[in-house]
Amino acid sequence: MRFNVFKNTVLLFVLVMISCANLSKNEDQRKVTENENTVNNHDGILKRVQNNAKVIVGANQTEAYLPLLKGKRVGIVANQTSVIFLDKRKKEKEISYTHLVDSLKALDIDIKKVFSPEHGFRGNADAGEKVKDGVDTKTGLPIFSLHGKHKKPSTKQLENLDVVIFDIQDVGARFYTYISTLHYVMEACAESGVSVLIFDRPNPNGHYIDGPTMEIKNKSFLGMHPIPLVHGMTIGEYAQMINGETWLANNLQCNITVIPVKNYSHDTFYSLPIRPSPNLPNDQSIKLYPSLGLFEGTNINAGRGTEFQFQRYGAPFLDKDILQFSYTPIPNFGAKYPKHKNVVCYGRDLKNEELHGMMTLKWVINAYKNSTDKSLFFNTSNFTKHAGTDILQKQIEAGLSEIDIKATWQDDLEAFKKTRSKYLIYD
Repeated sequence: MRFNVFKNTVLLFVLVMISCANLSKNEDQRKVTENENTVNNHDGILKRVQNNAKVIVGANQTEAYLPLLKGKRVGIVANQTSVIFLDKRKKEKEISYTHLVDSLKALDIDIKKVFSPEHGFRGNADAGEKVKDGVDTKTGLPIFSLHGKHKKPSTKQLENLDVVIFDIQDVGARFYTYISTLHYVMEACAESGVSVLIFDRPNPNGHYIDGPTMEIKNKSFLGMHPIPLVHGMTIGEYAQMINGETWLANNLQCNITVIPVKNYSHDTFYSLPIRPSPNLPNDQSIKLYPSLGLFEGTNINAGRGTEFQFQRYGAPFLDKDILQFSYTPIPNFGAKYPKHKNVVCYGRDLKNEELHGMMTLKWVINAYKNSTDKSLFFNTSNFTKHAGTDILQKQIEAGLSEIDIKATWQDDLEAFKKTRSKYLIYD
């Protein structure tokens, strides 16, 4: 096992334009938007609520990692968030970027293939939808899906590679499947003797730890390891934990190198400039996701099929006299088949709800209490996978309060914090 963490690299912003592949340095005014378009809050695009100029993601630190890639045969695990941010902007609220794959090809790095996680290489597949292998029309590179029949790269897919880059934006919830993809990539690379180079990015929910800890008997792609629902780690830190806790098959160790984020701590507020997945459109949805994500294991709609994904919840069988907010889910970007499609749902609007430094059970408990037919509420197997334990459903059904339920998590959370402390890169 080798942990190579580059903590003090020279700041270098890379300007790689597809047409000319020029490089440019400037660290004073860097603002970010999606596909060089103006950002809007409730139009499905992430709202910029602060300037992220001081935070320098791993992908932007080309001076640190280009020497590691020269002469190497490279694979990349990437999606729409795998970008190098640029200084060029046309308007105050605009940002620009180039995709990492395009940038590295322009720099003559020998990229052989791309591996795509859930939602696909360009990030437009529904949650849980199988992603097919294919060819990237822009670069001609073969794309191998890691979210379908095979969630782990095969030996054959890795046989002509020296290093695999992993660069995906995470949001810090155990059931957000990118960290499961990370596990399988590390395991496959360890088995094939291929190194993994991780370009780290901030965790927008990295400032706290909360939720039930997964029990090994409930292991699934929605949770591979015994960590809390909100783990408070970046991808780079989590990779170090996977190695350090010998969680790979047969106690394998993956040769990883982390390019850490500069000017970042776990208390840093970071507004994600690009949707990490189709149904997390803005900062509010990302903040509420650890709490509302539990609805994915129920028959409650959590805003899919609307423009306010993970900012509302509802179902036809919730008591409309008590939960009077209503909406009708319809197929849209990221939700071809939303729960209760074309049916009026009653519930709560949370787009302006304040929630800081914690996940909450109050909305799940409230929805269960106000179900007119409680037999319709839980999808037991799926809820257990999301919660990581079958105890939580039993506690909710028994009428325990949030305070009482959370009290049962505390010993596990304290134990995890001690383990986590061994692998932290950031304060």
